[in-house]
Amino acid sequence: MGVRLIVVDDHRLLAEALASALKLRGHRVIAAAAPSGGAAELVVNRAPEVCLLGTAAPAEPGTFDPVLRIKRDRPQVAVVVLGPVPSPRGIAAAFAAGASGYVRHDERIEGVERAMVKARAGEAAVAPQLLQGAFAELLNPVAQPDDEATRLLRMLTPREIEVLVRVAEGEDTRVIAAGMGIAPSTARTHVQRVLMKLGVGSRLEAAALAARTGLLDRAAHAARAEREPEDAGRGAVPLARNGAAPDTG
Repeated sequence: MGVRLIVVDDHRLLAEALASALKLRGHRVIAAAAPSGGAAELVVNRAPEVCLLGTAAPAEPGTFDPVLRIKRDRPQVAVVVLGPVPSPRGIAAAFAAGASGYVRHDERIEGVERAMVKARAGEAAVAPQLLQGAFAELLNPVAQPDDEATRLLRMLTPREIEVLVRVAEGEDTRVIAAGMGIAPSTARTHVQRVLMKLGVGSRLEAAALAARTGLLDRAAHAARAEREPEDAGRGAVPLARNGAAPDTG
């Protein structure tokens, strides 16, 4: 049996495209809209079974205010958020507002459909690992929100930070390997881990994310700090046993 739903997204074209795809699969889409101030009002007035709410910034303050309004006035409506690869804080904010699920924007239509059906049935429609992170954030919230660059930087090891800087500078795998004194296969593994941790699909996306969030500046500083002790060790003049510098003359 099809789901009676409303599709809301930051971009009206995306909302209409998703609505068309779901109609073809037998669901009853009663509206597709951009999330202006009246989006929550639309859902409250039309009372669908499910609202698909798309957002490009799940961690931004106020993003899920429409969910709060919907759940206050129409608690029976299940809200499923469609968003980018999220931080636990973003998912936590969605569930704290009353959402029933979170689905990545790059999910296949079958995944969106499964989430809708689960949410309508009162189940949590979210991948287990994402849900675990969200609950951890809800139970142990940080005192002050970290900025995005700091959050991302904490996910990377010193080696991965150096790799990110080199990727952003346009180095290919062979050059990265030579510069770091590692095998190309190891460099390739580091690059893949960086992409996975940042939640991007290409080196270009990683460089763009780093530049947009200020992560590149932070990463470059961290990479320099990591190398400085080694450079100092190589350039230091060894001390004689009595603590004085040896005679070089």
